[in-house]
Amino acid sequence: MNKHGGIRKGAGRKSKSEEIKLIEKLSPLDNLAMDALKKGLEKGNFQFVQLYFHYCHGKPTETKDITLNQELPLFID
Repeated sequence: MNKHGGIRKGAGRKSKSEEIKLIEKLSPLDNLAMDALKKGLEKGNFQFVQLYFHYCHGKPTETKDITLNQELPLFID
């Protein structure tokens, strides 16, 4: 058993063929999913609105404010 990373069974991105199989399996549900999204949007449910905009316009870039409390030398001899 590897506790510190390395190769693990089932880890990593699924193969393209597995991805295609999943898409094919889910495709019959497309209309149902779109209807559910539409109903959520019509109700003004925030999660549905957020999901819609993230997919249509992309997730906004996150910004982080970094504050240093002490001076650090740029170069260490």
